[in-house]
Amino acid sequence: MAEPDRLVRVGAVDCGTNSIRLLVADIDRATGALTDVLRRMEIVRLGYGVDRTGRIDPDAMRRTLAMSREYAGQCASLGAEGVRFAATSASRDAANAAEFVAGVRDAFARFGTVPEVITGDEEAALSFRGATGDLVAAGIDGPYLVVDLGGGSTEFVRGTHTVEAARSVDIGCVRMTERHLHSDPPTSDEIAAATADIEAAVAVALQAVSVEGVRTLVGLAGSVTTVTAQAWSLPYYDARRIHLAVTPVPRMRQAARDLLGMTRAHRAALPFMHPGRVDVIGAGALVWDVVIGEVGVRSGRGDDLIVVSSEHDILDGLALSLADRDGRN
Repeated sequence: MAEPDRLVRVGAVDCGTNSIRLLVADIDRATGALTDVLRRMEIVRLGYGVDRTGRIDPDAMRRTLAMSREYAGQCASLGAEGVRFAATSASRDAANAAEFVAGVRDAFARFGTVPEVITGDEEAALSFRGATGDLVAAGIDGPYLVVDLGGGSTEFVRGTHTVEAARSVDIGCVRMTERHLHSDPPTSDEIAAATADIEAAVAVALQAVSVEGVRTLVGLAGSVTTVTAQAWSLPYYDARRIHLAVTPVPRMRQAARDLLGMTRAHRAALPFMHPGRVDVIGAGALVWDVVIGEVGVRSGRGDDLIVVSSEHDILDGLALSLADRDGRN
């Protein structure tokens, strides 16, 4: 057990295109060990319509700021010493992002937290740090390609102990749904158009981030973990079974294709499905399927590629970065 003065309690918030998530954790400054106090995720759809209008929808803004105030209250009641708030793709893209930033600043005023509209490269580095800590301990070999599949963007980052290369591209479950997948279930023409869009973006990412020699593909975020739950036919969403689950390539890709082809009613009936993912998981599954296929081909590993799902991601990276600052913003 760590000495009390070695521990710092911190809060981290990741506000993406589809969801807003909170982690309150105790971190041992000496070892870097992170112990959860609270994890939460709520679907707020901050990025609804941003790809089409270039602005954050007023209702989405209100939902997200209300949840920010709730999260701030929980951080205070649990005794967090500092909070870091990262806003990702929707907040980078929107013309009215400044209004959102001001609202978050007000919500977390007691902590002096300034919301950070982080770049894709910063997002990738934080996701890599959060995701890879447990992989080494579990004996899962690198080099790793960590793929953080969000609502509006997807980050690709390669490394073993540190980041070697990273690239963010504008494909994600919300953006691809709004842009291409309008029918229920999606038509073959819609899927073909979305696939072409995704393949082009993945090619750009993998030109910047080489997968030569990559042994393990690590998938992060709700689209990936939901496909994993489908692959293993889980009777409910079980984070303990999903975290560090190694899924054979054919099994994972078939699960992704099954979710893509389902009606929304069929998806909603799945016991592990979060209601907020029902309408966008098809696009997320398609992105993940394309990524697995392309990485398998380009790495030369094909179906021998190790595919791992991680429940630890940018939230853990944000929390660890606060411990580096001795718990102060």
